[in-house]
Amino acid sequence: MRVTKAQAQANREHIVETASVLFRERGFDGVGVADLMAAAGFTHGGFYKHFGSKADLMSEASANSLARSLVGAEMVDVQGFIDAYVSKEHRDGRGSGCTMAALCGDAARQSDEVKTAFADGIERTLQTLGDKYPTGPDAASGEGRVKMIDMLARAVGAIILSRACPADSALADEILAVCHAEMTASLLMSADSAEVAG
Repeated sequence: MRVTKAQAQANREHIVETASVLFRERGFDGVGVADLMAAAGFTHGGFYKHFGSKADLMSEASANSLARSLVGAEMVDVQGFIDAYVSKEHRDGRGSGCTMAALCGDAARQSDEVKTAFADGIERTLQTLGDKYPTGPDAASGEGRVKMIDMLARAVGAIILSRACPADSALADEILAVCHAEMTASLLMSADSAEVAG
């Protein structure tokens, strides 16, 4: 039976979404094409009707999941980002969590195409949250962005370090608690400085 263009596009989107989850759970190298297609409900041979290579899918799946994460970032302020990101729920929900925390280490060893997808996603996240970072009227141009680069790096690092520990480890929880508290304190100091300056 011939597949319509609309159905072929829907199938491709389903494969990309399935890959996005599996890559975050297992890493790029932990997912083979056959396993991925089986998880998506298709045969292995159908993969190459949609993608030129696994690297093409890795790039597209990364861009897709980074864009979805951005939708969440658009709906919160910086404190809301800290609360949602530096949490046990995020740490334990690897397949549904942030692509940066799950795959940045893997992306560093991939093609420039995959790295570009990550760079674009990171840039969009910084733009979205950097504009929300509290700064005073006399703040240097781009200060919110500088603060958000620091904040994002700390948040991603906290999740990576916490995930590297056994799930029931006191250290895994301590890393999240300390980083959450320090990031919140830093944000409050910036907000207080912005109020005083304003």
